Amino acid sequence: MEWTISQLQKIREKELQINETVDVSDIMERDKQIRDVSPIKVTGKADISSSKVTFHLHLSGQLILPCSRTLVDVKYPIDIETTEIFLLKTGDYDLDDGEVTVVKGDVVDLIPVIKENVLLEIPIQVFCEDDDSEDAAPRSGNDWAVVTEEESKQKVDPRLADLANFFDNNKES
Repeated sequence: MEWTISQLQKIREKELQINETVDVSDIMERDKQIRDVSPIKVTGKADISSSKVTFHLHLSGQLILPCSRTLVDVKYPIDIETTEIFLLKTGDYDLDDGEVTVVKGDVVDLIPVIKENVLLEIPIQVFCEDDDSEDAAPRSGNDWAVVTEEESKQKVDPRLADLANFFDNNKES
């Protein structure tokens, strides 16, 4: 997923279509919570001018992340729409914007940008759908148990059971 500037300038009049699958598995070294990453499907197009290349990309794939509650593997889908601008000449553009990538050398490489977008897509917490999995952390132990919010609302302390009807008695008076 890299092109030289001269290759891009030769196809400036034509629209560059992108439809490739890339391996970004080395992002697991940058973020230790990623347990696995599928190949990322990259589709889109590029608009090429003499001073910049604008890539309109769609990235899709899947990450395997640990469940925040049980540490079970969770399949987390990646579906990113992004526009990336590569400046071939720094001319009259505001480089402090952070929205552009200045091409150093003679090669436009999309792989680092793809990796960055995938890493930015990782959520702070991921929860698995099935808490009863064999690999899941235990839901109860010696003198403790995990209680859902719904379960905690249903249980009433027996010492306060008479207060549950307090407002009903006031309506009758």
